[in-house]
Amino acid sequence: MTKQVNIAVIGTGRMGSVHTRNLARAIPEANLVAVCDIRLDVAQAIADELGVKRVVRDYHELLTDQSIEAILIATNTDTHAFIVKDVAAAGKQIFCEKPIALDLADVDGALAAVEKHGVKFQVGFNRRFDKSFRRVHEIVASGEIGRPCILHIIARDPEPPSVEYARTSGGMFLDMTIHDFDMARYQGGEIEQVYAIGNVLVAPQLKQADDVDTTLVTLKFANGAMGVIDNSRQAVFGYDQRVEVFCANGTAAANNETDNTVIKGNQEGYHSDRLPYFFMNRYASCYVEEVRQFVECVRDNKPVPVGGKDGRAAVVLGYAALKSLRENRPVKVSEIK
Repeated sequence: MTKQVNIAVIGTGRMGSVHTRNLARAIPEANLVAVCDIRLDVAQAIADELGVKRVVRDYHELLTDQSIEAILIATNTDTHAFIVKDVAAAGKQIFCEKPIALDLADVDGALAAVEKHGVKFQVGFNRRFDKSFRRVHEIVASGEIGRPCILHIIARDPEPPSVEYARTSGGMFLDMTIHDFDMARYQGGEIEQVYAIGNVLVAPQLKQADDVDTTLVTLKFANGAMGVIDNSRQAVFGYDQRVEVFCANGTAAANNETDNTVIKGNQEGYHSDRLPYFFMNRYASCYVEEVRQFVECVRDNKPVPVGGKDGRAAVVLGYAALKSLRENRPVKVSEIK
């Protein structure tokens, strides 16, 4: 039998519970040995469900356990950086949910600790592991349809978040668009300049959080290509997720995915299945694959597919977009320190 990697999870909330269940049920390369949450009852409930024997409230208890090789961090964003530092100092390999932190100084401090202690560090940008988006990347990277010219990303949520969530999540650019910034870099390479416009058009309550719900962000890539990210917090027809890379000799596009490809026709027209309503449904397989690959990299001592540089770059782009929106001008990424 192939060696398993002993791994623990810190944080068993919405995303942490997804990762915990995937590790226990869908990733045979992993051996889930412990879960941790400051809400001990929450951690205990999922441990009982999955048969995990060790449950702790204080993550420091896990750091002294020499049998634990890797730790998955899925706590609140404002705790990521200091937990990363502690886990790195303990010599454990790290998978951290995005973003690494909302403050660039905290991001850099966490990454410095990772480098100092020589541990692996993967950031949870799950969309890179979507089979359709990955195929677009492969087609463009092969050069078979020529140089990239225009990237278009459409990402629209089915309903707006609560005001409380918007206030603490980093807002549109650092919570939602951050995935699209990473996808833009994955598909088109490094970005030099962004220009963002936005407004509150569908969720007036978000004004209380000084946030917007509808945005367009144009991108200027280092290779000369151009891009646009089209975001909305409310698409009444479902979770709208599309990517196209238009190239000199063709195009590669990934359209929305439904549960099946059946189209029904009747006197009222043609009808397809509804789109998934929630990101956990649309990207369920990606959450499995990103962690499976991380575990494989730990087991086989390979570089991780999405590292600290990628995590930092997405945060920088988020701040560049926010600066652009507030100052109503294009912003060079180099302006963000």
